[in-house]
Amino acid sequence: MTATSRARELLTVAALAADAKQGEDIVALDVSGPLPLTDIFLLVTGRNERNVQAIAGEIEEKMLEAGAKTLRREGRAEGRWILLDFGDIIAHVFHEEDRLYYSLERLWKDCPAIPLELTAAKPAE
Repeated sequence: MTATSRARELLTVAALAADAKQGEDIVALDVSGPLPLTDIFLLVTGRNERNVQAIAGEIEEKMLEAGAKTLRREGRAEGRWILLDFGDIIAHVFHEEDRLYYSLERLWKDCPAIPLELTAAKPAE
């Protein structure tokens, strides 16, 4: 089984939102095979707690605009690992240290990665 077209559309919305707030190491995994409740995990790293919260906030805002409601939200107050469940897609926004510690890519290594094209404008450095 593979992720639905709607899940892939929402993935694009969420990934671009994360990229717009300087999310790093953005990875999407198709978990539709082993998990019947969702199609895609989006993994994003933020540099610090404030950045993690900003990324999660932007993802929620853009997903709502796209017609996807947040079904569940966890970890927002701490800003270390924020989980946003939109049904077809679950976004995991991590602080750098927590991303390394929990290593979801390793846990879900049998799930195929979904290529992402991030075209959000980058600020000039």
